[in-house]
Amino acid sequence: MPDLRQTRKHLTIALAAMAGVDLLAAALYFSPLVGSAETRRQELNRLQTELTLKTRQVAPLKDLPKKVVLANQQISEFYKSRFPAQNSQIASELGKLAAANGVRIQQERYKSLDNAPTVSGLEPQELDADLAGNYASLAKFINAVERDDMFFIIDSVTLGNDPQGPVKLTLRMETYLKVGS
Repeated sequence: MPDLRQTRKHLTIALAAMAGVDLLAAALYFSPLVGSAETRRQELNRLQTELTLKTRQVAPLKDLPKKVVLANQQISEFYKSRFPAQNSQIASELGKLAAANGVRIQQERYKSLDNAPTVSGLEPQELDADLAGNYASLAKFINAVERDDMFFIIDSVTLGNDPQGPVKLTLRMETYLKVGS
């Protein structure tokens, strides 16, 4: 028959250990080291907000290799379609835009910008054009140049005046030629 004294002693030790663990847990729960339940809830909310913010910040990096390949294709297409290979293409495009908007090109001057920083495969060109027409047609022409598929940067517009004739305009633009085409 088992010894009841020995069993009672083991049970007393186990109950005392469990009571000690309960006291330690209660002390830790109410301790300022852990904080109140409200403080822990606020910390959890702050950490969840931070996680959401960080997730949004890294969202653009999702599928980055695919985006790089797509961007390279778009750059190649941009270079093919927006930059001429010869000065004659620039003159032809400006002639079409002038004719479509009722503007007369009186003179065009091209200048290669040799000392300007070059983009790989492109040579900067400066273009001065003397134009004549009525005010509305010149405004439409400038708008058409800005919206044209060929890449033009309008640097300056100088408005002239001729009392007997049409409005005169000097337009200074930049564009780029493909090198090695």
